[in-house]
Amino acid sequence: MQTDLETIARELIADEGLCDGELYLGLGKCTLRLRSNSQALLETLTDYFSHVVTDARSADISVVAIERDAPELGLEFTDWKREAGKSGRKDAYVDLPAGRLIHKVRTGMLFLQSKSHIIAAGPCLANDNQVINFINAQYMNWLQHRGGLICHAAGLVSGGRCLGIAGFSGGGKSTLMLHLLDHGQTAYLTNDRLFILHESGTTQAVGIPKLPRINPGTIVNNPTLHDLIPDERRAALLQLPPQELWELEEKFDVLVDRVYGPGRIVAEAPLAAFLVLNWRRDDDEPLTVDEVNLSQRRDLLGAIMKSPGPFYQCPDGTFLQGDGAFDEQAYLDALAGVAIYEARGRVDFDGHTPFCLEELLG
Repeated sequence: MQTDLETIARELIADEGLCDGELYLGLGKCTLRLRSNSQALLETLTDYFSHVVTDARSADISVVAIERDAPELGLEFTDWKREAGKSGRKDAYVDLPAGRLIHKVRTGMLFLQSKSHIIAAGPCLANDNQVINFINAQYMNWLQHRGGLICHAAGLVSGGRCLGIAGFSGGGKSTLMLHLLDHGQTAYLTNDRLFILHESGTTQAVGIPKLPRINPGTIVNNPTLHDLIPDERRAALLQLPPQELWELEEKFDVLVDRVYGPGRIVAEAPLAAFLVLNWRRDDDEPLTVDEVNLSQRRDLLGAIMKSPGPFYQCPDGTFLQGDGAFDEQAYLDALAGVAIYEARGRVDFDGHTPFCLEELLG
């Protein structure tokens, strides 16, 4: 088939008529509009994004999500190389004149990324998390075009100041962040994608409206989260060896406003400190936390920096062909006025929570 942008867009939308209703999201200074042929999908996404739904009637970004069978376009896709430590096929892509088509290998979902057409097509309701990620990818592009740098980090706010929490693979940044949320003076900023923007001598932390998506190992040991899984299932999980439980991949969304109470989500805040979790579950040494000079500890940047990924479209309309090399100096410059801490020794969420609240955010 032809691979021009307009032909691909028509193939994805097919003869599906769009619903009358629209969903508008207020994402910081950006407004996004979502249209769909599925009222059920609009309702699902309205519920998920309830904390950023707005009544605006104009938008900076327009997205269309088409509920349908997985499209078969007969195109030859190239696998997107996954990050170190990740295995299996996940994303594949084909570049078009002025656009890119991304194929989710496991679900058959297709996503058209371009300046003129932003379309998700396939079994959207069954894979609503992928549609949510696609919507967030548009805001991530918007932030990057304005100088934002992606950090593979969680963000927690207290007293109007943000603590960024990064960690090497399996480091437990989400688990620690949710332990901190148990304390009423804290608010959620982000779980896995924290943007930093250096403006007027200060570094601002900006979150995307992606709720925490966690594994059972995080749930079973946190009483606040126990209602996310049945008691019987939790009891069975607690019988697993600790390392097997921690590595179990079974995702659950944490609806922050409902679990922790209303008003517990913020969009951005000045970045006060960055904590890198370089601890280990099999370490016999007690937990220690020390302030470090990031310029002299560039090895820790590997836990902080995050690739833009296959959905990122450069301002000139071109796309990345792979993760490529990071601009370490850009991160060092943006974090120059931010205190950086490293946690080493054995993993200790309960013991570390008071230090984060009193010393790093106090």
